[in-house]
Amino acid sequence: MTKYAYFHNEIVPIEQAKVSIMTNTFNYGTGCFGGIRGYWNEERQQLYVFRILDHYRRFLDSARVLLAQLDYTPASLAQITLDLLAKEGWTQNCYIRPIAYKAEESIAVKLHDLKDDVTIFSQPVGNYLPIQGISVGTSSWRRVDDTAIPARGKIIGSYANSALIKSEAQLNGYDDAIVLNQDGHISEGSAANFMMIRNGVLVTPPTSSNILEGITRRTIIELVQNEMGLPVQEREIDRSEAYLADEAFYCGTGAQVSPISSIDHRPIGTGKVGPLVTELQALYFRVVKGQEEKYMHWLTPVAQKVTA
Repeated sequence: MTKYAYFHNEIVPIEQAKVSIMTNTFNYGTGCFGGIRGYWNEERQQLYVFRILDHYRRFLDSARVLLAQLDYTPASLAQITLDLLAKEGWTQNCYIRPIAYKAEESIAVKLHDLKDDVTIFSQPVGNYLPIQGISVGTSSWRRVDDTAIPARGKIIGSYANSALIKSEAQLNGYDDAIVLNQDGHISEGSAANFMMIRNGVLVTPPTSSNILEGITRRTIIELVQNEMGLPVQEREIDRSEAYLADEAFYCGTGAQVSPISSIDHRPIGTGKVGPLVTELQALYFRVVKGQEEKYMHWLTPVAQKVTA
């Protein structure tokens, strides 16, 4: 159970981390958040945080879009997070949630001239999506457009779109959904980037398709190019082309590497997890757990006080 949070510039018991129902972000979703994973290495008895500075750079970029005035840097947020995790003392995989929000108790519908604040908490976490193969269906909802709500950042209000998509998919019997952008091309999943392998090429939608600029997405592209020798194409993907993929998967901090076994009741490849995604998934989990020395620069260890 979560015991602590960073709130009002200090680490406090989680019970004290409360906001008023009058808070602007509570009323309008005028905030942004991050999602960061910590991975427990049992052999080393060490918790590693994956790409923490990259996550906080994106977090502060999202805050800038919302005109937030924050006196933080990626490094200062990272240190606060490490202190928080050390105090929690997790000895299992965990998820870290930083939130930048309009703390003003105001019903004014605006972004400027409002008090901004940051809070951070963490909790134990497993797999957000099954990692053995999922079924997805094309959503009737479209991905939010950059001309309405910036999709490249993790804006709190935009996740009403994700919630509509996810519930529709699960109530229709799928694990998740393929979401199209306003032009009818594949954007992403309900809350994960989409990738497919076709004819030996990794293909993924470009940032101009209203996708989240995913850090795991960047990680996968680098691993595929450097370790698996596959070419990568960032281009538009039609819904029907995805049916013809040899392999497909979602990736993200939550999703990690989650293979897709079928889209709209059509099996992808053999309908089972393919060999390339199997290899990539295994490589990814070795990297995030500190079992690949070449990529240790992506990991930040947390000081742990482990008792027998």
